[in-house]
Parts: sequence; structure tokens; C-alpha cells
Amino acid sequence: MNIKQAKEEIKHTVQAYLSKDAFGEYKIPAVRQRPVLLIGPPGIGKTQIMEQIARECEIGLVAYTITHHTRQSAVGLPFIKEEQYDGKTYSVTEYTMSEIIASVYRKIEEGGRKEGILFIDEINCVSETLAPTMLQFLQCKTFGNQAVPEGWIIAAAGNPPEYNKSVRDFDMVTLDRVRCMNIEADLGVWKEYAREKRLNSAILSYLELRPKNFYRVEADVDGLQFVTARGWEDLSNLMDVYEELGIPVDEEIIHEFLRHEDVAEDVSAYFDLYKKYQDDYGIAEILEGKVKPSVYARIDQAAFDERLSVVNLLLDGVSNVFYQIQREREITDVWYDFLKEYRQKLKNSLQAKGIFETILAEKTASDEQNEKQQFVSKAQSDRARSLNEKLKECAKKIAAEETINIEETALFALAKEPFDAQCEKLQSLENQGIETLEHAFTFMEQAFSDGQEMVVFVTELTITPEIAVFLSEHRIERYETYKNQLLIGTKRAEILSEIARD
Repeated sequence: MNIKQAKEEIKHTVQAYLSKDAFGEYKIPAVRQRPVLLIGPPGIGKTQIMEQIARECEIGLVAYTITHHTRQSAVGLPFIKEEQYDGKTYSVTEYTMSEIIASVYRKIEEGGRKEGILFIDEINCVSETLAPTMLQFLQCKTFGNQAVPEGWIIAAAGNPPEYNKSVRDFDMVTLDRVRCMNIEADLGVWKEYAREKRLNSAILSYLELRPKNFYRVEADVDGLQFVTARGWEDLSNLMDVYEELGIPVDEEIIHEFLRHEDVAEDVSAYFDLYKKYQDDYGIAEILEGKVKPSVYARIDQAAFDERLSVVNLLLDGVSNVFYQIQREREITDVWYDFLKEYRQKLKNSLQAKGIFETILAEKTASDEQNEKQQFVSKAQSDRARSLNEKLKECAKKIAAEETINIEETALFALAKEPFDAQCEKLQSLENQGIETLEHAFTFMEQAFSDGQEMVVFVTELTITPEIAVFLSEHRIERYETYKNQLLIGTKRAEILSEIARD
């Protein structure tokens, strides 16, 4: 199965394992809750999906890479205690609490969530001294003499032996006590994730043209060469920051992330072309409706790789505009709910003073707790912080007016002023988004008519999250026309099949 299917299956497992009966008891007792064991190549997102599942299910997560541990840290240290048996005193060996089990209890204390996932990565790559401990962990849900707390689900991950010389095979006794899922790399699923994470558009464009280079592991006379999904994401993060700092990304840097010489060389060459196309075609000008006549002449003579790269550059520009719209829309929605609560409390309270600051303090504390428990993404956390800064400025103005005891309606009007400005900003951005999309469609029609490139363009508009949300709320006639005319799934599959063959 692919990583997306594995994520859904694990979410279902979490829901089933944490389901309780009328008496508050788990419907599936802990002894029958088989640990989930993911076996798949490195770097395809096994840890990432655990973070997503914990966030979406609003439960805790403690993750460990077990190869970093010794037997003592995993099991605990031995100590001697005295016990009475038949009137005689004996010295008995006990163990301190495992560092891993202690981390679970610490997570419960910090976040207040008594249920969660204990995730152990690289579980089949442990040292010989730790191997029996891992088998005991999977079979008995314990480290040493300390059991995993009730309500915490065990998940583990490992690599197949062809990817790691340190891999140890599990015996039948262990495999009969776990739910083993074999995961394979899947570019289509990864691209969904990449769009949501807004990975660098040059990488997505390259992989559209060279899907076979998404995940490669090859051994030759020079040793092991490989490219993984993790490598693409880490390279993307570095590229984004380097671009902001004006630092070039050359082939040597690319090879540090994509450990395959031929792929790194090909990627480097493509990135240079991608930047050149952006300048030569004037992508920014196209999206403003200012297309030079020479652009159409060049695109008409261009090879398919170049034409598809231009389409992807257009999509990146459109996506950036709609991402800003989505960001401001989410801020506006949360702001609206905040003001709605403020107005309600103003009406129901005998004392208006301090209400705004109280609600803001509660919101800030809730945001910090959600961030601490990793219930929100970094983007969501950044948006919350941005709004809170705006609300703090508003709180200062309201506090100054409260000292002269102005009416509740005047206080609310004062609180609403910056919100009205936010609504105007959002409306302006939405108008800009519509214009940008119309300009993009005008170029696409004149450059490609309803050919393969238009199929790719419309399909990507449909599946890019921030654009899809906007199009579901605003009817863009040309988009609706092309969406209905073009068989998105079938034609796009044919196009990508042709690209893969090339």
C-alpha cells in the first residue's frame, strides 16, 4: 500500500482502539490491541503520517528512533530492593522506569491528553543487545517491567533488509502479534502532500517530467546511490531559504540531498532552465495580462518539456496569490468568531471593562496549548500569532477608552474597525486572485488552446488545495467550462503516461 492508504488505516485503528463501551472501558482490551508495524523504504514519510494522525485525532505523540538508545535507556537501570517471603528478607533486582515510558507520562502531564501514540522508528535495526527488548515491547507492550500506559497505542516502523544492512528479521511469534503494513513509495500521493506543504515549484515541475526519478535506490561499483522523498522535501526547504537570501543552489548542493549523481546533474540542469523560463517568458507579466507577442512565437516552437515547465510556472504564480487569499481568509474567519464572542459578552455583562483582554488572553493560552501539543501545523500557528498581534494592538485602544466609560456600542465599534480593514484587504486580494486567474486562462487559450497543456493546467487548479477552496466558493466561468469539457482524470493520466515514456 502507499503512505496515504497506511495513514487512513492507522487512523481507523486509532479510532477502534480508543473506542469505549458504556462503562468507559476500551472495547478492544489492550492485550488485543496489536501494535502497528510499518515496513517500507527510508524517507517516504512514515514519521510524518504519525504526526498528522496525532494532530487530526487530537491525541498525544511520543516518537523515538530506537537506534539512538542503549538497553539501559530503553529498559531502565537495575537496582536492588528488599522483599519479604515467608518471613525471610530477600534482595530482589528491580529496574528504574524506562526513559521511553517516562516520556509518555511526561507527555500526559504536559498536554493533559491521556491517550496517544508511542511511535518507535527503525525498530528492526537495533543492536544485538537491544533486540530482545524490542521483541518484548511488541509482544507484551512493556519496556523492562514498565508497561505502556493504558490508552497509548503502539506503532513502529522499520526498513526492508535491502535498504539497511542492520535489519533484523522478526520471528513468527512477534509477527503474529502485530499488524504489519508494507509501504511503497508513490509519487502521486507524495505530490498531494507536497502541494499542502507548498514545496518548491521547481521540484514539483521536475518530477512531473521525470517521475521515475522520484524514488531510486541503486547499487553500482561506486556504492549505493539513492533518491528519497525525504531528500526532495529537505532540498525544497533549503532552496526556499537560499532563494530568500540570494544564495545559489548548485549541483553539488543538490547532490548532498539527492545521493544519485545522474539525478542530481539532471535536476541541476533543469533548475537552471526553470529559472531561465521564468525570466524569458515573463511569468509575472503574463499573470498581470501583459504578454509580449514574442512569447507566443517562442512557446509555439518550444518542446513539450519547455511548454509544461511554463505551465507549472504559471500555476506556481497563481498558487502564491491564492495561498495569500486563504491565509487572510482564515485570519478573517477566526477574527469574526472572536468579535462575535466579544459582542455577546458585552451584552450579557454588567461590567464591560477588561472583557476584550480576557477573551484575548484565553485565546492566546488556547493557541499556545494547541501549538505545544502539536495539534496545529506551523502555518496555522503562524496565522494565530499574526492575528493575536493585531488583537493586542486593538486591546490597547479599547483599554484606553474603557477608562472614560464609553458605551458598549462604541467599544464594539472600536474593536470592529481593524476587522473592517481586514475584510477590505481580503476582498482586494480575492479580486486580484480572480484577475490573475483570468489572465492565466487568456494566456493558456492563446498559447495552447485546449491541448494537453490546458488539461494539466485545469487539473492542477482543481487539486491544488488553496485554489480548489476558492473555486468551490467563487464561480469562474472559464474554469467551469474547461473543467466540464476536459476529461481530467483520463486525459491527465494519458499525458503523464506519455511524459513517463519520454
